Amino acid sequence: MSTLNLSKTERIDVRASSPVKQLLQEAARACHKNVSEFLLDAGVTAATQTLADRRQFLLDETQWQAFQDALDRPVVHKPRLKKLLGEPGVLD
Repeated sequence: MSTLNLSKTERIDVRASSPVKQLLQEAARACHKNVSEFLLDAGVTAATQTLADRRQFLLDETQWQAFQDALDRPVVHKPRLKKLLGEPGVLD
């Protein structure tokens, strides 16, 4: 999705520390863009990648059938997995 082809009607305000601002300005110059163009392009790319697997996934006929088969399989009780998930983790 190119941000250059879209009508810009909305404003986004961003606050950053001086070092971050300088870094963004340097990166934008390296890409021959202003900071707004750089941030918008990078943000759209990151948002698209972040949401891609949440919006759709593509499977050929064989993969789709394997996916359907996996969904249709009966639940298998796994006591060791249940025990593992019931214990406190490293971050708990």
